[in-house]
Amino acid sequence: MKKRNRNNRLFKRPLSILLPLLFLVLILFFIFLPFQKSVVFYYENTDTLLAYLPLEKNHTFQIKYTHSIHLSDVVETYEATNNGEIRQTELEFEDFAIGMPANAGQGEKFVKEDGKYYIKNMNRVFPYIDLKVGQVRANHRLIVNGQEYEMKSFVKPGTWVRIDIEKLSFWKRMKGVNIHE
Repeated sequence: MKKRNRNNRLFKRPLSILLPLLFLVLILFFIFLPFQKSVVFYYENTDTLLAYLPLEKNHTFQIKYTHSIHLSDVVETYEATNNGEIRQTELEFEDFAIGMPANAGQGEKFVKEDGKYYIKNMNRVFPYIDLKVGQVRANHRLIVNGQEYEMKSFVKPGTWVRIDIEKLSFWKRMKGVNIHE
């Protein structure tokens, strides 16, 4: 009978060590597991996360700004690809002027609707987008899930940011500012 109790104690000791260790590993796994696809803003080309905004099901976002010469809005539409790249799908503008395209590229479609010009069916893929947030006229805005956010509210005007698509872990989300909140 004594032999049986001794075996039970030997069996319980490894479990008392393994269970807390397993629990700790699971917690660390969930803290560092990337899960939420987001538009992220890094300071220049560093790993300093300034801000992020989670993307919903359609994984699209837009950058809207005021053109410095003709002073009308330009809207660039992007989508996050499955491999974390950024695909430009559409360009919307109101005036032909310096810096604006006069026609669509190969495979693209140039359309005029309701006084605006569109280049649709774009398939321009970028690993990231570098942008200097406007100080004077540009008033860069990010549009995600129908909500518009002024970039100057989370990035100082004149700052160079790198816009990327990334799945963020809970840990990385704690390092940046959630634009939505």
